[in-house]
Amino acid sequence: MSELNRAHNFNAGPAGLPLEVMQTAQAELLDYKGSGMSIVEMSHRSKEFEGMITEAEADLRELLNIPANYKVIFMQGGASLQFAMVPMNLRPAGASADYVVTGAWSKKALQEAQKLGATHVSADTKASNYNVVPENLELDPKAAYLYYCSNETIHGVEFFKEPVPPSGVPLVCDTSSDFMSRPVDVTKYAYLYAGAQKNVGPAGVVVGILREDMLERVPENLPVMLDYKVQATEKSLYNTPPCFSIYMVGLVMKWIKKLGGLPAIEARNKAKADLLYKTIDTSGGFYKGHAQTESRSRMNVTFRLPNEELEDTFAKEAKKLNMIGLKGHRSVGGLRASIYNAVELSDIEFLVQFMQEFQKKNG
Repeated sequence: MSELNRAHNFNAGPAGLPLEVMQTAQAELLDYKGSGMSIVEMSHRSKEFEGMITEAEADLRELLNIPANYKVIFMQGGASLQFAMVPMNLRPAGASADYVVTGAWSKKALQEAQKLGATHVSADTKASNYNVVPENLELDPKAAYLYYCSNETIHGVEFFKEPVPPSGVPLVCDTSSDFMSRPVDVTKYAYLYAGAQKNVGPAGVVVGILREDMLERVPENLPVMLDYKVQATEKSLYNTPPCFSIYMVGLVMKWIKKLGGLPAIEARNKAKADLLYKTIDTSGGFYKGHAQTESRSRMNVTFRLPNEELEDTFAKEAKKLNMIGLKGHRSVGGLRASIYNAVELSDIEFLVQFMQEFQKKNG
């Protein structure tokens, strides 16, 4: 552990942020760039704030190579509000939308969309307890869009290839928990969005990347705060945005650039996940991964022990060693290590050493 006694933070979200980013925010907290004010005190109409949000967007565009015909929008409400905003804005009246259900979050998105209009389930992996990414999808060639969640935090499955919709059907993605963890071809999507609190910032802001032509679908008379066209036209400044959260996202973009961009972040994340999964796979069955090998998430490693009593003991003993957030989600149990961008390889090495020692004592 560092001299600051920072936790080995395996929380699923809100999750850890890079130490360097936290230190920059700390240094600028009382005086942002000579303004004599904190970023949390100044007007969102000020030149300082407008400069900050413009720079955050520019860095995001550079890292993801976002084309000019895509709007970047910073919004409130978390991914859960997007579950309703997507069909409200992008599904025309009378049309149906396709949903791929691979876990808790895509299921919640489907349920919200069902309240507002017609849906079609292209795949649902519930029968396997959501441990696999489906290969075969039942697709509607007239669907308003095809929706999926690229990484399911609770069950620990991740898409490494985008589903391919029928010609002319837009692809929409909730990429909250693997956003900015690897390169992505934005041009394959009509809309992708992410809650910040996993990989790129604190809770409070959603980053949306929307192809401009999709704005033509937005119906008249939507509540103004739920209208993508308003949010895009006003450049995320229709009302007071989540100022500090956007500022932190901007700092994380700088950190990713400093590390070498998304290819470097992907290599770093792959090394962490490979080490942890290798430990699980070579334990002789003491540790058992939930997700099937080809569908394993690099962000959320879910696993079980021989019984729940051992799982409780594991989590308690790990916490004594300042390893936080290893209990699985209450809905599925087991254990889960969320190893987002800010988690260091040294954190994984510390966890792996503990896992090996725990097995020796309890195996």
